[in-house]
Amino acid sequence: MQLKPQDFLLALKLVAWADQRWTYASLALALGLSASEAHACVKRGLHAGLLLDNRVFALPEAPLGVQEPGAVYLLPKRPRRAPPGAMADTAAGNPARVHPRNLAEFALFGAKYAFAADTLGPTVGVPTSHSAPAFAGVFAPGSDDYVWPHPEGSVRGTGLVPLHPSVPYAAMQDARLYEMLALFDALRIGRARERGMAAQRLPTLIHPPHAGTGGASTHG
Repeated sequence: MQLKPQDFLLALKLVAWADQRWTYASLALALGLSASEAHACVKRGLHAGLLLDNRVFALPEAPLGVQEPGAVYLLPKRPRRAPPGAMADTAAGNPARVHPRNLAEFALFGAKYAFAADTLGPTVGVPTSHSAPAFAGVFAPGSDDYVWPHPEGSVRGTGLVPLHPSVPYAAMQDARLYEMLALFDALRIGRARERGMAAQRLPTLIHPPHAGTGGASTHG
């Protein structure tokens, strides 16, 4: 089951949404996909290990020296009742969640090769890579700005084919997703300094050293 660019996009969107509740319909709407496409993305993400199924959990690996070392058993999760007066975890009902370590590793070492960059001629569009708004003041603007071609774009630069056609739309709706997509593009087409910054920043956004708890907002 081969990963597709939209699978990586969807996984980054789940990072951006953190612990917020989502449905396939709300996820599809936010990414400019159909609900069936979103469902297929989650299925491939689970198969590749970029996502985790919320309906199962893995027992700890068996210690060395016992039969079947390292075996993992998947068992149904038992529903947990929230304490009286407490708000239930809104993410508990989500079909899947991100596997942060695996996704960060893939973003840094695999995705730029699996989804190699294609550049176009000069065009107007939405700035990406080091030209994105998140990096204003970090890198001086220059003649080598990169943009995703888009009719609503306001910056002229070298066109970069986005990871997926819906990327400009999805990025303009979500600043955190936009930052991760721009960092990913910096890994794909940036100069040494830009790639170095992206290599430090992107994995930290996906897999923070000390992840906190998310909010209780609901999507859909």
